[in-house]
Amino acid sequence: MYENDINFNIAELFLRCFLGILITFQGYDKLFIVKLKNVINTFKEDAVRKKVPYFVIIFTSYFTSITEFFGGILLILGIFHDLVPLFIALDLLIVGFAFSFLKPVWDLHHVFPRVILLASIILLDKYFYFGIDTLIMK
Repeated sequence: MYENDINFNIAELFLRCFLGILITFQGYDKLFIVKLKNVINTFKEDAVRKKVPYFVIIFTSYFTSITEFFGGILLILGIFHDLVPLFIALDLLIVGFAFSFLKPVWDLHHVFPRVILLASIILLDKYFYFGIDTLIMK
């Protein structure tokens, strides 16, 4: 590791941990507090009105909740650091599409910061150093 890269290494770690904390608790809330049954019921009425098949609601609710919870933990720990951001990007695309489809004018203030953090993490990938993947690869 070059000395002048340390700031980029620290920035990547900070962004990865910050986003990891945000989405871990978002997934935790959906899985353990609100419960998946209630998450599904929240979108069910709008989805039925828009003729979205019920299995799509179930699949996306499970996928996004599980991806957010475990993806956030893996981000923080730095495990599978090259794959996890891709799953989180897919998660954010699904969430963005679902909200845009069900409610065309929706508030971006919850999603947009996560998109910026994720894009920054992806751009700083070559500076990944502080994580379990680094310890395993040595």
